[in-house]
Amino acid sequence: MDYTIEELEKKANLLRLDVIEATSEARSGHPGGSLSSADLMAALYFRVIRHDPANPQWEDRDRFILSKGHAAPILYSALAESGYFPREDLMTLRKIGSNLQGHPVRGKVPGVEMSTGSLGQGLSMACGIALAGKLDSKDYKTFCLLGDGELQSGQNWEAAMLAHHYHLNNLIAFVDRNRLQITGSTECTMSLDPLPDKWKAFGWNVIIINGHSMIQILEACSKAKQSETNPTVIILDTVKGKGVSFMENNCEFHGKACKIEERDRATEELVCRI
Repeated sequence: MDYTIEELEKKANLLRLDVIEATSEARSGHPGGSLSSADLMAALYFRVIRHDPANPQWEDRDRFILSKGHAAPILYSALAESGYFPREDLMTLRKIGSNLQGHPVRGKVPGVEMSTGSLGQGLSMACGIALAGKLDSKDYKTFCLLGDGELQSGQNWEAAMLAHHYHLNNLIAFVDRNRLQITGSTECTMSLDPLPDKWKAFGWNVIIINGHSMIQILEACSKAKQSETNPTVIILDTVKGKGVSFMENNCEFHGKACKIEERDRATEELVCRI
C-alpha cells in the first residue's frame, strides 16, 4: 500500500501509542528514545524498506538493524503493525516467556535481523550485512538506526571507516539526534559535536534533517539510496519523548515507563492524532 504523508504521520502516532501501552503494561522499558524514532520507523516500514511480513527471510529483502537495541518497543510496534506477528503480543513485552524481551533477539521475533543491545555494535553488524550483499551481487539495502549517545563508543568509528573503505553505498545509517541519554545531555556526558563533520571525515555522505518531518525523512532516504560510491548517514534532529508533552526532552523517561495516570494522559494526547 502506498501510504500518503498524512497516513504515515498517523502510523507514527499509532506506533507511539503501542510503545506507551506496552511499556506501561510491562512497567519497564525505554519509551523516550522509542518515541523519538517513531516517525522514522513509520516511514521505513510502511514506505521505504523492501520487506515481506509473510516471508521474513525473503532473500532479497532490505535489512534493518536497530543498533540502539533498548528502543526495542518501537521496533516491535513497527513489526506488529506491519503484520509480522499479532498486535496483541505487544502487551507481553518484557514478560517471562515472551519473545518480546527488553532487547531484540534474532530467531525469537520474526523480522528481527540481529540481536542488539550492547551499544556501539550495530553499525559493525550492518557493515557485514551490506558487504555480504555486495559480494553476493544483491541489490538490497541495509539500514541501521543508532542512538546519538552510543556514538560515544569507539567501535562505531571503526565501522564507519570500514564502510567507506569498501564503498558500501548500499548502507544507510540513521542517528537519532535527540541529545539526551540516560545520564542527561549527550554534550555534558561526552560531546559529539561537530557530528556532521566527523562523519564527513570518515568519507560518508551526510544528510541532516528534521527527524519528525515525514517529507524530509522520505526525501533523505530516496537521496541516500541513489549514492553511487559512499555510505550515507542521515542525522535526524529529534525530540526525546516526542508526541507526549510531559515526556518531551525529559531524560527521566529514557528507561522508565509511565505510571497509570501518566499512561492515560499520554494515551489521550496520542489517540486524537491517529
